[in-house]
This record gives sequence, structure tokens and C-alpha cells, in this order.
Amino acid sequence: MPIMKLVYLFILTGLYNSYGQRSDFLEIDFKKADSVALSHKGASLKNLPLLTYNLTGNFTTDVEKFRAIYTWICTNIENDYTAYLRTSNKRKKLSDDREEFLKWNHSFTPKVFEKLLTTKKTACTGYAYLIKEMANLAGLKSEIVDGHGRTATLRLQEESSANHSWNTILLQNKWYVCDATWSAGLIVVEEDGPRFKSQYTDGYFLADPQLFIKNHYPLEAKWSLLEKVPSYTEFITGPVVYKPAFSNNIIPIAPQQMYLETVKNKSVSFELTTPELVNEKELNLLLVHNETTTKIEPEITNNDTGHTLKHRFERAGSFDVHVQYKDAIVATYVVKVRRK
Repeated sequence: MPIMKLVYLFILTGLYNSYGQRSDFLEIDFKKADSVALSHKGASLKNLPLLTYNLTGNFTTDVEKFRAIYTWICTNIENDYTAYLRTSNKRKKLSDDREEFLKWNHSFTPKVFEKLLTTKKTACTGYAYLIKEMANLAGLKSEIVDGHGRTATLRLQEESSANHSWNTILLQNKWYVCDATWSAGLIVVEEDGPRFKSQYTDGYFLADPQLFIKNHYPLEAKWSLLEKVPSYTEFITGPVVYKPAFSNNIIPIAPQQMYLETVKNKSVSFELTTPELVNEKELNLLLVHNETTTKIEPEITNNDTGHTLKHRFERAGSFDVHVQYKDAIVATYVVKVRRK
């Protein structure tokens, strides 16, 4: 086996537990990389090596090269919801044959890429493929990761087939996770059908794997980048986690299940891992019960790693409990309160 293949095999098998996150690069100011990306807005994809060089040629650090590529893709490529539905239907048909699905997905990707080059529209597979191709052209190692993406509208079951693709990137001998599709914007459903709304979210760039696993579950466990990977059942039964959690790097730790039960006049605690800069005065709970919404200021305690929000339920019933930071929902639980 050639030496370079041996080296890469070692990287894949020996270092995937050595994961990184955005905080590894606090000394890097990404404004320059973002500025370069924005200066090439609207550039053609027809000559990908030239575009990649224009984005990365003036940078000496790999992370700035990758940042310029990532920002450009997220601000120039539209999410094609129709293509996503076609891909999802095919994935469902092959859901019982994982090997056949992976084979189809990798053969289908170049076709997606060909359309992407001409329309600048694609589904998650196209975003992931473009990240990988441009990273490779810049001399960086990137992998496409297939798996399950979970949102408030993407409800998953035990039998659900894979529905999403994202990337890992190797920087300074550490693997990092990112999701250009979800960074790029969102799908807005209107009367005349769904449309893409460009709205860049930075939180999915080199995200903390402990947070990323809350709504990204890879088919290959190693690409979770975690030593202890939750089971798929734990993944689909956990709380729903939203973009503001990523924007603020707030990780819901406990409870680990979305659906909870308690009795009247008992308290439920919601534990979060939070950065030092999080202001606890801007943490609150939003309770929804019988179409009535109430903003709650919970009892808050903090420790070295984060905050715990505690609330005593004084009424019986079913409550949607939204954990908020700066009035944006970061996670949702459902609490059933019995009389006794």
C-alpha cells in the first residue's frame, strides 16, 4: 500500500476521536476570510479550481482557507427543496439496504453536482459534495457524512431512513463537523409552495460534536467524533434542538428525553452546558398549555460548565416547555403533569 494511503488510513482510524470545535480557533479573526468570500459573490462554478484558488490563495492557515470556502458556499448556493424531496423518496426506497443506499448515494452525487454547477441550486447532498470538492482542491481533507437530520418538522422514527448529508473537515490533525445546508438558510412554506430563504447561521461551522449530535446522527458512528455515541433511539427521543442553540453554543444535557412526566407541585430541572459569556438573566422558560403561552423566570443555578433551570409545575396537564435564550428557543420538551 502506498505511503500516502497508509497515512490517510491512520488519520481516519486513529484520530476520529480527537475532535475539535470552533473554540480551538479563538485567535483567528474570520472577518478577512468572510470578506474574501463576499468579494466573489456570484462567481461561476464552471471553473472550480480557479474559484477555490481565488478564495483561498491569500491565506496561510487551513482554517481560514476552509472558512472562505464555507462562507462562499453558504451565501451563494440555494437549497433546492424539490431536489431534496426526490432524494428523500429514493432514500426511503433503499432504507432496508444500507449498503445499497450508500452505493446509490455516492453514484447519484456527481449528477447532483452537475446540476449544481449550472443552477447553483441543490439539496444537502450537493452542499456536502461541493464542500468536499473545494476543500480537496485547496489541499484539505474533507468527508461527506450521510445520516439523520432532526428538526421540529423532521420527526424521526426507529424505521426512518437517512435524510441528510453534511461534512467533516480535517484541520491541525483534528476532525471537525459542519453543515453548510443548515448554515445557508431555511425553507419557508408559503401558499404557493416552499421557497428557500437565505439566512446564514454561523453555529454549524466547526460545531461542538456534543451539540451537533443532538440533531445530526451519522450512519457511520465514527463520524459523530465522540468516544461515547448515543444510541439512535436516544437520538430520536431527545429534546428538539434549534439553531439558536448552535448560534450561542448552548447544549441541552438533561433531561435526555423530550417527553417527561411529573406530578403536580413537583419541580423539573433543565440542565444546560453554556459558554462563560451567557447571561443567566436572559435564560427563561416558555410554557405552552391549552394554547396559552406563559413566560417563566425559573430558579437558575450555575456551575463550572453551565446553568440549570428549575420550574415547579403547579397545575396538571400537558405543557410544551421551550428553553429560551435572548427570547429565542434553543430546545423543546413536553411535560405531562399528573394530579398525583
